[in-house]
Amino acid sequence: MGIQKNTSIENLARENVKGLKPYASARDEYVSDGSPMVFLDANENPFDNGYNRYPDPRQRKLKELLARQKGLQTSQILLGNGSDEVLDLIYRAFCEPGRDNVLTLPPTYGMYKVLADVNAVENREVLLESNFEPNVEGILKAADQHSKILFLCSPNNPTANSFSRDRIRALLEHFPGLVVIDEAYIDFSSEPSWLSELAQWPRLIVTQTLSKAYGLAGIRLGICYASDEIIAILNKIKPPYNVNELTQQKAYEGVRDTEGVKKEVTQILSERARLIQSLRAIPSVKEVYPSDANFVLARMDDAARRYGELLSQGIVVRNRSGQPLCDNTLRFTVGTPGENEKLIEALKS
Repeated sequence: MGIQKNTSIENLARENVKGLKPYASARDEYVSDGSPMVFLDANENPFDNGYNRYPDPRQRKLKELLARQKGLQTSQILLGNGSDEVLDLIYRAFCEPGRDNVLTLPPTYGMYKVLADVNAVENREVLLESNFEPNVEGILKAADQHSKILFLCSPNNPTANSFSRDRIRALLEHFPGLVVIDEAYIDFSSEPSWLSELAQWPRLIVTQTLSKAYGLAGIRLGICYASDEIIAILNKIKPPYNVNELTQQKAYEGVRDTEGVKKEVTQILSERARLIQSLRAIPSVKEVYPSDANFVLARMDDAARRYGELLSQGIVVRNRSGQPLCDNTLRFTVGTPGENEKLIEALKS
């Protein structure tokens, strides 16, 4: 069945991580069942203010809720201080500095490259094709025995498109390392999440976030879904209290509010359609690309000029012209109906 089926996860991990004994915090050694106890084990301040105790290092309550919603086990979930920490943990667990490499597909999310540089890991870039799809042949040609991770952002940032499932399956089948599918924008997509195929691909990692559809960018909560074996390796190097108590509480409330999230996503999708239709009628907009995310990429007549004009009218957008394949483009996040109307009127003027 190809490379994915016959290469051990353990063999992909760094040598120092394989034998690593993770730090055991006080809250790992004794897990409360809710019974009234006198806690004198963690050198905490004893005076109760609601937050004087350390948070659950395994985020059990939140993981149980996510596992029920996604049809997975809690052992398949790792939570982090935003998706950026999750991605950094994957680098540190599997990539040997100065030896291994990762593959990224520009234009894409910039933190993959930043984290490669931080971790002294070579970043091999294979440009997307002109239709913003992965170049499967080019990716596999660029990979070697030291290629540990392939990053696929789908729906992609900044291009807003979801990658072809057939192309992703080909990469899952033949890429020699881990395949990370970053689904930060999956809630706005017409495509199903790759979580439905997690069991089929042992080296697939799916990352998601509460920053977009859930409206919780400020609490910093990133989610990693993978096999028990991958999650166990990541847990070895995870800081013991990386997700604080306030974040765990607010995340639980947000994940539980499925109807509220669905309502906001529905409105964003409606506004996205309206924004795309309106942009296509504006002379300074030369092309509007299809979107499977909560933003729209558009090619302008003069992106730098239009960016400055919008800024002068109190509207901040993102100029993506410096990215490969994105000459003269602006990226518009879908706002509230009023915000979108203000953007449209400003562009018309």
